Order: sequence, then structure tokens, then C-alpha cells
Amino acid sequence: MADILAVLYGGVLQIDPQQPSDPGRDRLIVSKGHGGAAVYAALALCGFFPTEWLTRYCDDDSPLAGHLTHHGVPGVEASTGSLGHGLSIASGMALAGGFHSYALLSDGELDEGSIWEAVLFAGHRALKNLTAIVDYNRIQSFGRVAEVLDLEPLADKFAACGWEVISTDGHDHDALASALRSRASGPVVVLANTIKGKGVSFMEDRLEWHYRSPDDGQLEAALGELGEIF
Repeated sequence: MADILAVLYGGVLQIDPQQPSDPGRDRLIVSKGHGGAAVYAALALCGFFPTEWLTRYCDDDSPLAGHLTHHGVPGVEASTGSLGHGLSIASGMALAGGFHSYALLSDGELDEGSIWEAVLFAGHRALKNLTAIVDYNRIQSFGRVAEVLDLEPLADKFAACGWEVISTDGHDHDALASALRSRASGPVVVLANTIKGKGVSFMEDRLEWHYRSPDDGQLEAALGELGEIF
């Protein structure tokens, strides 16, 4: 999801770090709250809070909790991590406000029935100021999505509920930016096809890195590989 966040915060979202409560701002609900570390990094780099906060991530006295939290953290719209609720929040915001709402979802999260209630609702209300993004890496907590609970044909399911569907490479920033700026007569969903651990050879498409943290040697190797990309 790092590429998706980079594109959103790099120019798609209409936000101002100096006015994080501007009523006209776009709203981003990161429903997959277990990816909070990446969100905090993006917000810090954008200037919502000092980058020094990142060194205290997950400390007992830090505002930056392991799952994404809005309490005391400028730029975070809602605390998330109990999966399945973010699209409902974003849909309610889209219905109520004159701004654009985005919801970033994980693919395994689509197993939750509450997601499909929101899909039905947003399509029924033709919420044209709502964009959902699915981080479609095809791996969830306990295995491959296709094995745990197959989502396909995913595009057809969204389309049947009145959504405009755009499938794209979730690591191609230009393609992502174009998809995320798309508007239709109803809600839009971007199926961002991604690879878990993209850019790090020993992490790519590996289920165990859903949980593991790198040791010092692995961290050095991973940063070295990512440095070659950037």
C-alpha cells in the first residue's frame, strides 16, 4: 500500500497539513488500519506532524498506536483496525459532505459482510464523490485469498452494485494517479493489483511477511534493495 499512499498524498488528495480540519478537505479512511505505520510516515513527510514522532511508533506513551488512530494525530480521519468498517465510514462522509471521500481497503477485508452492505448502499445512492481502493495483493492473514475465500469475479461484483470499476497496476504511480482522479455518475472502485513486499526480493509475495519484522541484517538488505529503486 506504500505506492497507493504515495500517490494519494503526493497530489491526489485535496488536503492542507497547515489546516488539517478544513471542512472542505478530502477525507481518506484507511480501513486496513494494521497498515498504520505507512500512513504515519506519509503524514509526517507531508508535514502534518514532526517526523521525530515516527521514532516512537508503538511506544506506550506515543500517539502513534500500532493500529491507525486519530486521537491526537493530525491528518488521520478515523481510528481503524477492526476490519470491515472503513467503507461504511467513507460512504457516510460522502453522503453528508460536499467533499470527496476515499477508502483504502485490504482484499482479505472484503470477506466482511459490512463491506458489501456499504457497496450496496453507495451504489444505490450513486455516491459520485466516493472512491474505494482495494490493495489487491491476494494474500491475507492465513493464506492466499483464492484459498481462504475467493473474491473473483471481483470487478463484476462491484459493477453489479452500480460501481465504476478500474483495474490497474498498484505500483505504477502514473496509472494509479489517473485511476484515483477518475469520476463517474456513481462510486468508483480502483482495484490496485499489488505484490506484498514489492521491491524486497526475500519479502515479495511471501505470506510470512504479513507478520514478521526484519532483524538488523534483513533490514539493511531490504533498505539496500529499495535504495536501488529510488
